[in-house]
Amino acid sequence: MQYAPTVNAMIKYTLIPLLPFLAFIINILLGRNFIRDKAHWVAIPAVFGSFVLAVSAFIDVANGQVINIDVYSWIVSGDFNVSFGFLIDQLSAIMLLVVTSISTLIFIYSVGYMHGDPGYYRFFAYLSLFVFSMLILVMANNFLLLYFGWEAVGLCSYFLIGFWFHKKSAADAGKKAFIVNRFGDFGFGLGVILIFLTLGSLDYMEVFNRAGGIAGQTINILGTDFDLITVICLLLFCGAVGKSAQLPLHVWLPDAMEGPTPVSALIHAATMVTAGVFMVARTSPLFNLSATAMNTVAVVGGLTAIFAATIALVQNDIKRVIAYSTVSQLGYMFLALGVGAYSAGIFHLYTHAYFKALLFLGSGSVIHALGDEQDMRNMGGLKKFMPQTYKVFIIATLSITGIPFLAGFFSKDEILWRVYQQGDLGKFLWFLGTAAALLTAFYSWRLIYMTFHGKFRGTDEQEHHLHESPPVITVPLWFLAVGAVAAGWVGIPPILMEHGDRIGEFLAPVLGHAQGHGSHAEEYFVIAASIFVAVAGWLIAHRMYIKKPEIPAQLGAKYQPIHKLLYNKYWIDELYSKVFVQPTLKLADKVILGFDTIVIEGIVNGIPALIDSFSQGLRRIQTGLISNYGLVMTLGALCMLIGYMVFSG
Repeated sequence: MQYAPTVNAMIKYTLIPLLPFLAFIINILLGRNFIRDKAHWVAIPAVFGSFVLAVSAFIDVANGQVINIDVYSWIVSGDFNVSFGFLIDQLSAIMLLVVTSISTLIFIYSVGYMHGDPGYYRFFAYLSLFVFSMLILVMANNFLLLYFGWEAVGLCSYFLIGFWFHKKSAADAGKKAFIVNRFGDFGFGLGVILIFLTLGSLDYMEVFNRAGGIAGQTINILGTDFDLITVICLLLFCGAVGKSAQLPLHVWLPDAMEGPTPVSALIHAATMVTAGVFMVARTSPLFNLSATAMNTVAVVGGLTAIFAATIALVQNDIKRVIAYSTVSQLGYMFLALGVGAYSAGIFHLYTHAYFKALLFLGSGSVIHALGDEQDMRNMGGLKKFMPQTYKVFIIATLSITGIPFLAGFFSKDEILWRVYQQGDLGKFLWFLGTAAALLTAFYSWRLIYMTFHGKFRGTDEQEHHLHESPPVITVPLWFLAVGAVAAGWVGIPPILMEHGDRIGEFLAPVLGHAQGHGSHAEEYFVIAASIFVAVAGWLIAHRMYIKKPEIPAQLGAKYQPIHKLLYNKYWIDELYSKVFVQPTLKLADKVILGFDTIVIEGIVNGIPALIDSFSQGLRRIQTGLISNYGLVMTLGALCMLIGYMVFSG
């Protein structure tokens, strides 16, 4: 049931995104000359205020209030009428809690991590703008405002990934993220346009109510008829593939770790990459009308989950391992969405936010202690120097690998069970998901053992300066650790606890219930298989990196082509560079060279040449001979006389 809010309620909901935006304005205008290293005193209270208001909004929704308000008319042109409005229902209420709670902890952590950086005020300004953009995205009640937030988070990712723009790798990574997302966003934009042209509105409720009327209609593209709703959904999904780094547009996310670690945590846990998952869930009334689109989402998610996990097996950069883990976990979420288990996908988004933010911020604690060292081959033995970081890393690893009763166990197993129920395709995708879970356990514990166990492999100077991070860094880690343990307790499957799936019931009014068939015995089998692969991956990693540390080098030498393939990420970046980047640059060089030669040089050199020619002609007139001047004057007078006689008649 929708609720007509009071003026005070409207102000409250408007302040949720407005507070971070005001923090951005203050820091970006006054930070350089006045606020400087006190920028966090503006940004942190703002995002924490948004968190408090988000909790209040969540309570409103939990009490049965669904808020759909138009703050003001944004664009009015004929039949095109779009408002700046908010929809706060069960889905957006969960997202608000995730975005604001994770962001608050990341902001606090950033005080310690970014201390002394010359761009300190700019960093907090961009972070605040990032949070504002994501809040607009999840609160929007129409597609155009969603698109505004969608593009704004992409812009902020460019600012923050390339924050240390003096590093070429960071500047290139920022450009890469921005450009790769343009491909997906082009499709997404076309999808939004097609929605308006087909349904005559961009308001969510109107679009969803009218969508059933176009079921079965076709659209002709290049002489071939395609199902209209399928085309719309696949165009929207293009945007999700880009923002959430799914195959084949995944290549930007691992490079995004070139930005400061708090940025990586914010992108991977609470903002940009979750936008695609949220968008597909929000538009579930459209996707439900197209089995083709749903199957596409599921297959892309399943393939991405296993694909990214294989790459993470052999990476040595601590943040890159976690980045590929994010790509894989996002694949799980789309796998759930594609089989209609929308609540399971959002549930995993919710739990993943806590343990993934913990992993990234934990890696930042390690990098901070080692003076920006990120190669795990130069680490080792850190547990005695950084016991708190080690403990929270263990908690996050237990959670992501699916050890029972931690957050990741409940959300990941819910996805695998819902997928298993979907016939032959579902069982194939369940196998991919389970195999990815085995690899996840292995590479996660590999990271632990290479980083925290054994002997320290860094320099003597690094070892001399090793110490635990300050409380401003470790305290947020422990808050996230609580989430990595307990966030999943709101989604205990009914087979283990009656009425335990509270988050599924909470989201049901928006996302419905997943459909599927399976016995209790099959569900116990799925749970047992998931636990088995989690433990198996752990034990394999322990044997290879603790008991028999010579094994990895032996396997790498024995299976060198496979190791090289995985280490080089299947050479997809190189393929894209050869097929798209290099030809584009060559074409651009030719266009620029031609434009420069013909137009620019034509203007620069042509005008002086024209003036010179004109002056040469004038010079011939001025001979200095009086007889010549007299002749010219006589001829001129004669011409005037003849002209007068002719025209006067």
